[in-house]
Amino acid sequence: MKLLRYGKPGKERPGVLDADGKIRDLSEHVSDVAGAALAPAALKKLSKIDPKTLPLVRGNPRLGPCVAGTGKFICIGLNYADHAAESNLPVPSEPVIFMKASSAIVGPDDDVLIPRGSKKTDWEVELGVVIGKKAKYVSEAEALDYVAGYCVSHDVSERAFQTERQGQWTKGKSCDTFGPIGPWMVTKDEVADPQNLRMWLKVNGKTRQDGSTKTMVYGVAHLVSYLSQFMSLLPGDIISTGTPPGVGMGMKPPKFLKNGDVVELGIEGLGTQKQTFVQDK
Repeated sequence: MKLLRYGKPGKERPGVLDADGKIRDLSEHVSDVAGAALAPAALKKLSKIDPKTLPLVRGNPRLGPCVAGTGKFICIGLNYADHAAESNLPVPSEPVIFMKASSAIVGPDDDVLIPRGSKKTDWEVELGVVIGKKAKYVSEAEALDYVAGYCVSHDVSERAFQTERQGQWTKGKSCDTFGPIGPWMVTKDEVADPQNLRMWLKVNGKTRQDGSTKTMVYGVAHLVSYLSQFMSLLPGDIISTGTPPGVGMGMKPPKFLKNGDVVELGIEGLGTQKQTFVQDK
């Protein structure tokens, strides 16, 4: 299934994409794509519904974040060896963890705001992992049992805030609108191998990132297990698993986003995003 949320910000309704790529309303069956609705039993129940029996959503409504109620937005740094190299940093001996504020989450095609004082706003296409049930001290062998599905995640970053302003990376990752997710969450049964998905990103039509999840240093199962040793992962939590090379910071000379730039990105089987970057006032 491709579960989504559509409508104006703060008033999104749950939906599902049918075989023809049209949105069907799920409101009669679930209140939102969140919490208990992401549990294995709940997803199995939804999967038995024929989308053609659901109300058709007319027009082209805004798509909101594909999951609601995210408590933790956990990101993994330097999780592609070639990206670590372009960042002039060693491949970490354990996953690098940082948090992105949940208030950064927006829809896949919403405008992204360039913060006041920013000179180094950058792009990062990433595979997002959505947790479906509480995971605590889980083994790597059972880790994927706790995953509800996958989505495209854009880990927008302000590099000066991230690396030149002291402390951890969080302040350069958590600005408002810096976390577009979606367009939909694809349930894990439709993703044969999360470690073999092509991913790409373009800035103003020019390809900047062209990679694959197969070059991750630490795969999805390892990350879910690893994180669960330090904190409980709860339904709706998102793990953004790192980016392949091609970010602006790694270019020679570095290039960053400016007012009016358009970024398009996608992951094989998970859909695409498109954002216009707008200077925040």
